[in-house]
Amino acid sequence: MEILKHECGVAMIRLLKPLEYYRKKYGTWTYGLGKLYLLMEKQHNRGQEAAGIGVVKLHPVPGNEYVFRERALGKDAIQEIFGEVNSKIASFGLSDATPAEVENFAPFLGEIYMGHLRYSTTGKSGISYCHPFLRRNNWRSRNLLMCGNFNMTNVDKVFDRVVAHGQHPRIYSDTVILLEQLGEALDKENHRIYRQYRDSQVDPQLSHTIEDNLDMCRVLSSTSPEWDGGFVICGATGSGDMFALRDRHGIRPAFYYADDEIVVLASERPVIQTVLNVPRRDVRELVPGSALIVTKAGHVSVADILGEDSNRRCSFERIYFSRGSDADIYAERKALGRNVVPGIMKSIDGDLDHSVFSFIPNTAEVAFIGMCEGLEEQLNNVKADRILEAQLAGTLDAERLKEIMGRRLRIEKVAIKDIKLRTFIAEGEARNDLAAHVYDVTYGLVENNRDTLVVIDDSIVRGITLKQSILRMLDRLHPRKIVVVSSSPQVRYPDCYGIDMSRMGEFIAFRAAVELLKDRGMENVLAETYENCKRQEALLDFEIVNCVKAIYAPFTQEEISRKMVEMLTADGEIKAEVEIVYQTLSGLHDAIPSCPGDWYFSGDYPTPGGTRLVNRAYINFYEGHSEKR
Repeated sequence: MEILKHECGVAMIRLLKPLEYYRKKYGTWTYGLGKLYLLMEKQHNRGQEAAGIGVVKLHPVPGNEYVFRERALGKDAIQEIFGEVNSKIASFGLSDATPAEVENFAPFLGEIYMGHLRYSTTGKSGISYCHPFLRRNNWRSRNLLMCGNFNMTNVDKVFDRVVAHGQHPRIYSDTVILLEQLGEALDKENHRIYRQYRDSQVDPQLSHTIEDNLDMCRVLSSTSPEWDGGFVICGATGSGDMFALRDRHGIRPAFYYADDEIVVLASERPVIQTVLNVPRRDVRELVPGSALIVTKAGHVSVADILGEDSNRRCSFERIYFSRGSDADIYAERKALGRNVVPGIMKSIDGDLDHSVFSFIPNTAEVAFIGMCEGLEEQLNNVKADRILEAQLAGTLDAERLKEIMGRRLRIEKVAIKDIKLRTFIAEGEARNDLAAHVYDVTYGLVENNRDTLVVIDDSIVRGITLKQSILRMLDRLHPRKIVVVSSSPQVRYPDCYGIDMSRMGEFIAFRAAVELLKDRGMENVLAETYENCKRQEALLDFEIVNCVKAIYAPFTQEEISRKMVEMLTADGEIKAEVEIVYQTLSGLHDAIPSCPGDWYFSGDYPTPGGTRLVNRAYINFYEGHSEKR
């Protein structure tokens, strides 16, 4: 499996009772912090480059910190962060502290908790790019913590707007720009309330009035309509308002739970179920275009900010990124496996007796189960036909019936991801040789030069792992034929809403289509597509189209797959015949009807910004630039 990097995972908690309530009921002052740790660890799959947390106290004494933040880099960032936080809490000393002392002075113990897990997709890394971001101010109601699972496709436009308003962002990144834009709107909201009450109140009463009357719907409504992209933006003010806003198409996921003690939001439903031990029915999906808002006073609401648009929930979330422990996702991944069975049967010429079925560990295991169930149905049909034939021929006796019913699928665990070799220590052919041994194989399961070996993976994107590792590994078993099955369709277009799939030239499907154009003397299509993409840059949002579709238009999915095989086996090292079977778009939508977002497969982007960026990605490819977009 080629590891794809996903834009992030988020977690937010709002405790609705005083901290002492949780100490008495659950035996610890760190109840909220412990839940945040679990929410982050159980979403570790969503980001292993960095992590960060933020905490806000609602009842601080002036002169003492009330907004806390800790961030770290690397795959062990969560452990590092909570180790440091626990050390600071231990130094404070909770055992002999009074409730008032904990409420006011204990570090990292508050009512609002924010967690973030990062996979960068912009090529930018380092602690400066780790969430949550913090905008400081001496007035609590103007402090803003922000994190998110998002990529904005029109960040240049938003940046120009922020600069035009007189701001000067320190860093050019979508997170900083959104922070400054939201911060400006928060400042204006503070001013609005100040002007409303300044003649009737005096400080510090006026400051408390501002805090108590902040309207986060107004803040979000004044900024978010111009954002183009997939996003879940989470924020908390220093005075205690909390929000999480989801994009209008539901591209990025968000789920929440609320009762009279706690409000929790996370990127995945089963994480909340597990951490809070609550039933699935009580964990709700945040409606696209809406914001979950918790006020300083603890009032919980869901407000329509952007309006819900057409459903374009990301199908790759279901195929690969989200945890398979969700009941719906588990069923969908099984369905993906079942839906590739017709292609498999065609590839093996219906010969189940001389086919061995397996999967590439570990993310394809659920699709493998579904594939096997579909193949069992095929085998049962064959058995029924043989029984009827024997019955009509008068040859059906107990021995023949036992023989027919005794046929079984040859299901084996062929590939074992035993160790993670450090291939970065070698270069060139030495690196490729090490990569070929990332997986170990189980010998003795395949009849040499006679059996077909069928293995399923959840996706084939760049083809690098397939060429350098998987095919070499499987060929060591000496099958007659290797059939590699992808439970998802061909990835043909960049994603610009959060997944690390941005450069056109990285996709094996795109490279295969380009080679086919050259083979057939159709290089003019490449030049014409470039010119069309260039013309698109001057058009308005409603006028632009995806010109890159022309690269694929002359070819069937099967033709592109065959060309991939040629490219992957061109060095002649693979002795077995090789075939690649992909999921169809119709098979994808049949398996995952609730999440039809498929732009990386179909090229049909849900927002104008996505279409602009795919055309820009092709321009960069054609001109030989290495930019991700």
